[in-house]
Amino acid sequence: MSFLRALKRCAVVGAVVLAGVSLQPASASAAPTPAPPVVGGTPAEQGEFPFMVRLSMGCGGALYEQDIVLTAAHCVDGSGPNTGITATAGVVDLESPDAVEVNSTEVLQAPGYNGTGKDWALIKLAQPIDLPTLDIATDDSFNSGDFTVAGWGAATEGGGQQRYMLKAGVPFVSDADCEGAYGSSLVPSEEICAGFIEEGGVDTCQGDSGGPMFRDNGAGGWIQVGIVSWGQGCAQPGFPGVYTEVSTFAADIQSAAAGL
Repeated sequence: MSFLRALKRCAVVGAVVLAGVSLQPASASAAPTPAPPVVGGTPAEQGEFPFMVRLSMGCGGALYEQDIVLTAAHCVDGSGPNTGITATAGVVDLESPDAVEVNSTEVLQAPGYNGTGKDWALIKLAQPIDLPTLDIATDDSFNSGDFTVAGWGAATEGGGQQRYMLKAGVPFVSDADCEGAYGSSLVPSEEICAGFIEEGGVDTCQGDSGGPMFRDNGAGGWIQVGIVSWGQGCAQPGFPGVYTEVSTFAADIQSAAAGL
């Protein structure tokens, strides 16, 4: 089942302007009408997840530091200077006049990334964004229970990008159950799975890649446990979403961020 690795959850934007991919309102004066949510979820409220970032290549991310975005390795093309990525933050509506846009200066893709596991990357921004950051899990104590995912990805498998941020709740899926779905394609030591494995219906989808999977940290805040990575389609019964297990790479992420 190694072909499943091709089903990463990034959106191929290329030369297409996001505003042309189902993001335009019906008219300039129309009231916001949220599209159907991240498969099976609900629209996010303004300010609910202030650390969320939309990246211009068609991926999501989270503010690890105010000038560093944590995203997926498969969303970027190697490491080095890069001024071609625009990070949009501070809004649920990508067309809001309040949106903050900052360009990248450098990208660091996970060392050794080859398309299997190690699916994390950091993007350095030209200037800090004055918004809360999202802490990452440094051990596996948060790798269970119920998680939250959010992003601007497709609301249905094969659908278009969304103008409004959407959110959903997904439960932890054990390594054994996830391996039952994906076999040797899964890297249990580096990946964590979540979703309604029996019935499906709720999941991240194309365009959500790189965005965070997070949960209550027990102290009134959020902590990131996963990075949207891949899966078989979107919300299909029997196939949960697969996420980079952040705690596995916490030390590497911290070290890499310190060097950017």
